[in-house]
Amino acid sequence: MAKRVNVSAVPSPASPLFLREPELRRGMELLYFGYSHYTRSIDEDLARYGLGRAHHRAVYFIARRPGLTVSELLSILAITKQSLGRVLNELTERQLVETRPGERDRRQRLLFLTEAGSKMETELFEAGRKRMSAAYARAGQNAVSGFWAVLEGLAPEADLPVLDALRR
Repeated sequence: MAKRVNVSAVPSPASPLFLREPELRRGMELLYFGYSHYTRSIDEDLARYGLGRAHHRAVYFIARRPGLTVSELLSILAITKQSLGRVLNELTERQLVETRPGERDRRQRLLFLTEAGSKMETELFEAGRKRMSAAYARAGQNAVSGFWAVLEGLAPEADLPVLDALRR
């Protein structure tokens, strides 16, 4: 049996003609495969909880911004109100997320992870962290900064304030 060579261990430099179709397709392919393998590493842990990726995304952003409003989470996830309602109801029933009324506006629903929700989010983060840390270490600081710049460039201008708020 032929030995498998890890071609990604030494990333090939981008062509100076990086805006041509082959280079753009290469970037799209790498983004697809990288993201799908990253999410699969988390899916195994999600399956133990009987939850899916929508639950994970909600829990992740609630952990990043405790006290996030339902409407802010709706905006971040860009899903329907009905879909988010199903996800939040299930997370609440499982005592992973709790809602509290806003202090200034009691109609607001602020989202927080419970102790069990925080524990689960930490486990899920750890699964992704290992994969992301290894990839960052292989690529190096300059490549990570370039990767961030490309991903920010893919995000619509309207989402940049949300990204800035998450960074703080």
